[in-house]
Amino acid sequence: MDQDLLPQLARIGISLPGKLLAQLDEMVMRRGLPSRSQMIAELIRHELADPDGGEAGGVLAGTITLIYRAESGRVRHALARVQSEFLPEVISSQHVFLEEDKSLEVLLVQGSAERLRGLCDRLRRVRAVQQLKLVTTRSLLPPLHAHGSSEPEQPPVRRRASA
Repeated sequence: MDQDLLPQLARIGISLPGKLLAQLDEMVMRRGLPSRSQMIAELIRHELADPDGGEAGGVLAGTITLIYRAESGRVRHALARVQSEFLPEVISSQHVFLEEDKSLEVLLVQGSAERLRGLCDRLRRVRAVQQLKLVTTRSLLPPLHAHGSSEPEQPPVRRRASA
């Protein structure tokens, strides 16, 4: 359907089991949203940005959040080695030490769903990684790389942030 023909705001009706509706209302209240509609719209946007359900070949931007045991420098070295294999996709990273021997690292990423899933899979293979979460959007960062372009890429000027 032509996007220009869609109204700015459309109404729909949905039926939900009572328990699910109560959980939705609790989530709306907990997040301080003014209506169920805003919560449902947020959930739909989240699902539309999901790379597993997305179009093949599309470019996504987002973050990968890792929590891992940092008992030795070898873990951070292994994570850095994986990131270096995905230089066009990893824009920057931020690392902080958590309590005990844990660390949190957030990667800013952009690339095809396939490449981002590949990066996540490789990071998960690092033994000390305990949690990993990829969050994406179809809204893109300003052009950094020629993803999927037949033109040769110019070496990017990059800044890596790491604490």
